Amino acid sequence: MGGPRGAGWVAAGLLLGAGACYCIYRLTGGRRRGDRELGIRPSKPAGGSAGFPAEDLTVGSYDDVLNAEQLQKLLYLLESTEDPVIIERALITLGNNAAFSVNQAIIRELGGIPIVGNKINHSNQSVKEKALNALNNLSVNVENQIKIKIYINQVCEDVFSGPLNSAVQLAGLRLLTNMTVTNDHQHMLHSYITDLFQVLLTGNGNTKVDSSFLSLYDSHVAKEILLRVLTLFQNINNCLKIEGHLAVQPTFTEGSLFFLLHGEECAQKIRALVDHHDAEVKEKVVTIIPKV
Repeated sequence: MGGPRGAGWVAAGLLLGAGACYCIYRLTGGRRRGDRELGIRPSKPAGGSAGFPAEDLTVGSYDDVLNAEQLQKLLYLLESTEDPVIIERALITLGNNAAFSVNQAIIRELGGIPIVGNKINHSNQSVKEKALNALNNLSVNVENQIKIKIYINQVCEDVFSGPLNSAVQLAGLRLLTNMTVTNDHQHMLHSYITDLFQVLLTGNGNTKVDSSFLSLYDSHVAKEILLRVLTLFQNINNCLKIEGHLAVQPTFTEGSLFFLLHGEECAQKIRALVDHHDAEVKEKVVTIIPKV
């Protein structure tokens, strides 16, 4: 593998391909604003937000984003209760709010990341899953990743020791996916490459790459998603080049993420994005075009 760099391109190519459409589109930074888990939305009090029980934040349904005071109450609730039902509901509400960039920073500043991170040790598997999902949304923020990286080894152990295709395993893979979009933390997966291969070989459709992954390169896709999948393409190419694999056109297994990203359909989609209306997306595409 050639050390951590080898781990980097394998992690980028295989881990980020695991359930790529679902992982990147549904539960990462590319998640559409306001796209929340159904049924567990914070309740809107009749007389304002202050002064009502924190548990009320985990029930009901409305579209407002929680403010800092409400988020602080929610975090206190997570620390103070041992009821797994309440903990699960609070984690879902917190995770929904962490889909908004402003709250990603607020939750970190309130000390919320270790509070959520501690819940991945919970004996209740549903609580563990919801904690991983909340960390996943929080990990969209680069500063948050610095605090979340301390959980990577534990998440890996849980992902590879737990039941295949379980909700916890998929939630863990989503978090690892977000944490390895850039090169900063990929080296932490070096010792888990064999396990990653095993999961991708034996897992069901949720953990494998589907051709619909290429739909993420369409111009109508949200900017955050486009930037992430373009970064994925860029990282894989950079790491392959460093490894010396681009000197000769490699042969990729049909159905693999590498096969999809180096196929003509993907190349056409990336070229089309050069006319994208967003300057940041266009700039990213211009740096990638010579490699397509």
